[in-house]
Amino acid sequence: MLMPMEPRIVPRKEHRISRKHVSPNALRTLYRLHSRGFIAYLVGGCVRDLLLGRTPKDFDIGTNATPGQIKRLFHNCRLVGRRFRLAHLRFQDEIVEVSTFRRSADPSDAVEPDDTNQGRRHVRHMKDANGMVLADNIFGTPEEDALRRDFTINALAYNIADASVVDYCAGLADLKDRLIRSIGDPRVRFTEDPVRMLRAVRFAASHGFDIEATTWESIRELSSTISRASPSRLYEEMQKLFLLGFACPTFVLLEKSGLFASLFPELAGWTRERDDRLKELERNLAGIDELVRRGQGASVALLLTALFGPRLEEAALARHREGIPRRQALDETCAGFLKEISQSAHIPGRVGARLNAILALKASLCRMPPRRPGTLAGRPEFADTLMFLEITAGTDGGHHTALEWWKAFLLENPPSESAEAPADEAPRKKRRRRRRKPRRRRGGVQEEGTADGQ
Repeated sequence: MLMPMEPRIVPRKEHRISRKHVSPNALRTLYRLHSRGFIAYLVGGCVRDLLLGRTPKDFDIGTNATPGQIKRLFHNCRLVGRRFRLAHLRFQDEIVEVSTFRRSADPSDAVEPDDTNQGRRHVRHMKDANGMVLADNIFGTPEEDALRRDFTINALAYNIADASVVDYCAGLADLKDRLIRSIGDPRVRFTEDPVRMLRAVRFAASHGFDIEATTWESIRELSSTISRASPSRLYEEMQKLFLLGFACPTFVLLEKSGLFASLFPELAGWTRERDDRLKELERNLAGIDELVRRGQGASVALLLTALFGPRLEEAALARHREGIPRRQALDETCAGFLKEISQSAHIPGRVGARLNAILALKASLCRMPPRRPGTLAGRPEFADTLMFLEITAGTDGGHHTALEWWKAFLLENPPSESAEAPADEAPRKKRRRRRRKPRRRRGGVQEEGTADGQ
């Protein structure tokens, strides 16, 4: 276990964090905790990004108040999480996450999972047979909390009491050197939580940092253990990896580290069959990044199409050449893909259906001239499909021709005019309800209902 060290305290005049750049909701939360006698820090990535002059996407708070005390202090609080017990404070425009300072577990804290404790709602600490942490709710000091975080640059804190930056792990030095370094033995930290390997790659790609040598070698050595993380959690991480504007550099690091092959073994095998396939996927993901930079963004379905679409189209075409109707071949290929990827990431059914629809509509958009273009432009998946054509236009001349045709069509027929419901999906007419005549008793007196419905 790492021993606490004397922190480096950086006073307000020596760092660049200003309260003007902190969410007003987070500031109110910090001030209320502080006014009630609790320690209140901004912690994690928001401190890192503020020091770099970047705008954090969210603001997390660390405190010595327990989850129960936080809930009593804030009426808009909801306690969440079993592995880590957290407090979510719900405001109109954001959620501020508040966590209680934790410490690393002692041997006496460990609980082995078995039939006797599976029903307990909040075990303080538990590891599985491989050493992955299943529960971690042992409260500690700010120093102990910093030492149990993943990387030094994420262990920095901002103290609302005096506006100072607190550094327990030499994170400021690594931030200056643009280096991602694990706190403690990286093999132990990645075994405790394999998703930390994805986080290292994500931070390196998004911030242009290098991964420290020992940390990088541990990722390469343990990349196969990423499959131990739950599919639902990996689905969330996949969105963070590829939908925030740095999908292409992330993909390159995933491939070099071995994480790509561990996450998507079938896709990795497909890229190894031909040298140009890996470059094709890199170009597609660079197109996703360009959409994000332009402010258009990309849906999860479009991302999956850019990443897996070329392989799925190739497999569907092979089935079609064997005599299977084109749409049936695509449907069967996509169904097999969703079953295959469920071992790595849990893709919601609606997202998988949209992926299928994009690939199906793409064939119709590339047919020149297209049949019933106004109807095609009204399809729900039309915008994503057109973006996919734009992403792939540089590698396929046919896609470029189709893209230019559709751009010209949309100039003459704006979406508001052409986005009509397809003929086979015309809105149903509302049926006029017939008023039921009141029943009358034999004597001609109308029956009246009682208050309790009897």
